[in-house]
Amino acid sequence: MAIIEIRNLAKSFGSVRAVDDVDLDIHAGEFLTLLGPSGSGKTTVLRMIAGFESPDSGSITLNGVDITDLPPYERDVNTVFQDYALFPHMDVISNIEYGLRVKGVAKDERREKSLRALEQVRLSGYENRKPHQLSGGQRQRVALARALVNRPSVLLLDEPLGALDLKLREQMQLELKELQREVGITFVFVTHDQEEALTMSDRIAAFNNGKIEQIDTPQNIYENPGTKFVAEFVGKTNSIEIQGARVNVRPEHIKVARSASTHGRSFEGTLRDIIFVGATTRYVVDTKVGLVTALNAQEELKRGDLVHISWEKEREFSNL
Repeated sequence: MAIIEIRNLAKSFGSVRAVDDVDLDIHAGEFLTLLGPSGSGKTTVLRMIAGFESPDSGSITLNGVDITDLPPYERDVNTVFQDYALFPHMDVISNIEYGLRVKGVAKDERREKSLRALEQVRLSGYENRKPHQLSGGQRQRVALARALVNRPSVLLLDEPLGALDLKLREQMQLELKELQREVGITFVFVTHDQEEALTMSDRIAAFNNGKIEQIDTPQNIYENPGTKFVAEFVGKTNSIEIQGARVNVRPEHIKVARSASTHGRSFEGTLRDIIFVGATTRYVVDTKVGLVTALNAQEELKRGDLVHISWEKEREFSNL
């Protein structure tokens, strides 16, 4: 069931068509990620859902109600920004209570709800601290608690992990997804980070030039990309021409060895480069079908070695 329905949504800034007739259904209780490079339209769509931008045309409905022209404060959504937008002069509990206080919720009730929200984001005992006394990850969780305490139908997250270091960012990805499952609220998450989208999402909407090129599960987006842009933007791929037909193969499905494989495709080549990137090592092989990048080698190799690359045909996806 769609909690948000977007139809023919369009927005231009001067001569730039930022969002180009987008249709999108967002399901109740799902974690949907809007993924794309800078300028692809994903953040503009999020801001129009929130009410911070007005569309030039099209409509947005929430729970069956047309909210296209409603101001932000009349929409049953909350937004978490990259900079968290916490009030520096207020302590944590006052930051979380702020929205409830504006709504006129009684003091005892808003304190109870705020403490419960703080517990949900695993920050019980931090209520009297000021934002400057918290780490980046803790400030992010306070911003989440402030948004969740109002129990919105939809939580919008505009690259909320972008300011965190890599290790904390990876930790918060898991915590954010776990929190979404616990509270059961629909999350709409904006990011340009492909790994982040694949890790957290129930579905991904891949944006490019103001349009959605594909919307699907993370697995299908990665393994069965529908367009050339999706194949190249989400992960890495080798585009290889074989007997006049172009096929695409992910590097992790290609093996490198000194001897030829008797199964699937196999091509001889020269190992041009070995790139160590921590958890994986990339092997760049110069073959008659072009430069091919692989991740798998079962033996020690060195630059200049004569090698063979091979993969199973079922690992290919079609020309895009």
